[in-house]
Amino acid sequence: MRMRSICLFISALLAVPIGAPAQQGAAASDKKTETKEAKVDKRMDIKIEASTEDWASLGDLKTGLQPRGAAVAQREEQPDFVRELVRVQWRTGDPIDLWISRPKVSGKAPVILYLYSYTDTNDRFRDNGWAKRATAGGFAAVGFVAALTHDRFVGRPMKQWFVSELRESLGSTVHDVQLILNYLAERGDMDMDRVGMFGMGAGATIAILAASADTRIRTIDLLDPWGDWPDWLKDSPVVPEGERKKYLTPEFLQSVAPFDTVANLPNLRRQIVRLQQISSEPLTPNIAKAKIAAAAPVRATLVQYSNAQELLKAWQSNGLSGWIKQQLRPQTPSGSRANAAAASSSLRPQ
Repeated sequence: MRMRSICLFISALLAVPIGAPAQQGAAASDKKTETKEAKVDKRMDIKIEASTEDWASLGDLKTGLQPRGAAVAQREEQPDFVRELVRVQWRTGDPIDLWISRPKVSGKAPVILYLYSYTDTNDRFRDNGWAKRATAGGFAAVGFVAALTHDRFVGRPMKQWFVSELRESLGSTVHDVQLILNYLAERGDMDMDRVGMFGMGAGATIAILAASADTRIRTIDLLDPWGDWPDWLKDSPVVPEGERKKYLTPEFLQSVAPFDTVANLPNLRRQIVRLQQISSEPLTPNIAKAKIAAAAPVRATLVQYSNAQELLKAWQSNGLSGWIKQQLRPQTPSGSRANAAAASSSLRPQ
């Protein structure tokens, strides 16, 4: 019940419904990073190939990953944008739906990836209003969900969920981001010199890790990333009390240490970074928030809000992606009417 109330808080914050956390279970996984054995989930009667993926090596896109091409499952034209549902896959039993909204403009469009937090769904990416705002100003928007989230949980034992498999959840999704960028580059209609990423919660953590591993991501906008794992796992209400003890063992903490926001955020010296934090946001303990803020690069923009209402007020003025679009926009002479018009069209609420 407590977890559901937290999810409703995040839902209210973004005014978009999210899925219930039915993926939580009772025990952590003993899954190894390197194995060639196959296993059968008898509950689902589905054969699952155990991964040989090296999650700890964030830039390794060869071990255990086999891109199988992309299939356009759906294409829809709207007055201001074209939206495609593209299915990509590089792991057995784990297809990924990419919701790609592209503005109706000539030439290559700069692109922003959107990755929301654990328990979130693809629902917002289907919304015409969201897509119209996200593509305003001539930007492409690519939305997807992280590993072990929503429809990417099929065929997994109930005892496994995002936090119990935190090493896999973060490491594999970082690989996803890089392979998605490879696919976008192959399409030929995206400006891969102007790539940004917005991440919230767990998605913000993944954005930090992905930008650390792939310098094609030039700008990242972060909202309340998870991190500082020893404190986060100790106090975050995301973790059920009955499971908390096993996530505080030296073995588990050591396994997730390479994926800590506090360790990776200082490395983003070449990217443009904005870190937004809400003091009243309940999922990340205040001590973890403070350590994450302290780890931000010197050139990063740090914005702290007292509550969700302050954040929403800021978004009503500048839009969810107004800031990141400004960073990705080519520099033009000051006073240019075209530049002013383009900026105005992108700074709208999302």
